[in-house]
Amino acid sequence: MRRRIFGTTATTAVLGLLIPLAGCGGSGDSAGGSATVHLVAAEYGDSPATSSKPYWDKMATDFAKENRGIKLDVKLLPWADIDREVSRMVKAGKAPDVALMGSYSDFAAQGKLYPADELLSVTAEANFLQPLADAGSVDNTLYGLPFVASSRLLFYNEALFAKAGIKEAPKTWSDLETAAKALKSKGVKFPYALPLGPEEAHAEALIWELSNGGGYADSAGNYSLASDQNVDTWGWVKEHLVTTGLTGPTSPSQLNRADAFAAFLRGEVGMVNGYPSLAHEARAKGIGVATTSMPVSDNLGTGEIPPTVGVADWMMAFNQNGKRTEIGKFLDFIYRDKNLSDFADRYHLLPSTVTASRTPAGGGLDKNDTQFLVALRGAQLYPVNDPSWLSVSDTIKRNIGRAVEPTGDPRRVLEDIAAQATQASKKY
Repeated sequence: MRRRIFGTTATTAVLGLLIPLAGCGGSGDSAGGSATVHLVAAEYGDSPATSSKPYWDKMATDFAKENRGIKLDVKLLPWADIDREVSRMVKAGKAPDVALMGSYSDFAAQGKLYPADELLSVTAEANFLQPLADAGSVDNTLYGLPFVASSRLLFYNEALFAKAGIKEAPKTWSDLETAAKALKSKGVKFPYALPLGPEEAHAEALIWELSNGGGYADSAGNYSLASDQNVDTWGWVKEHLVTTGLTGPTSPSQLNRADAFAAFLRGEVGMVNGYPSLAHEARAKGIGVATTSMPVSDNLGTGEIPPTVGVADWMMAFNQNGKRTEIGKFLDFIYRDKNLSDFADRYHLLPSTVTASRTPAGGGLDKNDTQFLVALRGAQLYPVNDPSWLSVSDTIKRNIGRAVEPTGDPRRVLEDIAAQATQASKKY
């Protein structure tokens, strides 16, 4: 397949725990003469109380009632393990029928997936939000079905802003620097939390690079990881935020997203990039929180509005077991507005379809989440439709933090990442 980058994977959510509900079998697997659809899904919860298990238990029961002779078995795996485990299963000839995880294009490149037009009606396929459908497509064929999504906005603690005398949300990098200095003068531990640790550094990196007119791909759809704009971005961040102590006591390369969010919920962070669930958690703790678009580089000015970062998780249907009809019935069921919205609401994420996000009757959105939906409609996603992205994103996560370390050279770090991306791309 021709390589084409639309610009994300999405590991949107929270890391989980292992809760196997049922094993996965190969072709011809059945129970009592009934066909069985095997789903391997990422666990979105971080405790038994927030586990995805109750949701999938209900879906399995309801699906079986509506589709006599077809059962749904679900196996939950942690985010840290699911990509590796599903890849192992596919290689061993024991692919699940469906998987819900953060990447799909490697399997599409191997010819292991059903295209959406063999599973969904034209109406159902057209119902996906356009940026998500684009990111789920390779050569204009949809293989990765977006399930839930989120976008990223800049969060700021209203009480800390008021204490520091900051009256407006920052619109430019200079505004952000000025606000961070004011916050630091009032003893705020992390004026701007910069999570470039290996958990999700690729998200923070893309947010900053887009705000300077850069990003991961050029207009032709090729990786542009060491572009002049990106080099300038990390040079500015290092000089104006990190070296001056405005990112807090923890080295950005050691600060993970989860740690930055936890500090925000303790009232120790003035500003941090986040997604809808953080807003809900902050308000539940009585923290006054406001959001705004990521401030832009002074080179761009406030008249230019770069895209926000969007992330999504993907349903994919494997063709190894020949269960196209059964899988189609399952997808028709799970993408109903209520079923999709019930999952999205559970984790304060955004449903991936137009109808599920449009009105309360269609599942609806919390009023605080609508701003994230608006941002998502014009968002840029990671290049998940490039089969090398899994490897490239790992390289970014492990290395981008070095660009702002005291001895780090942004250009050299980015060129090293770009060279590794080139090697990864050669495998496909």
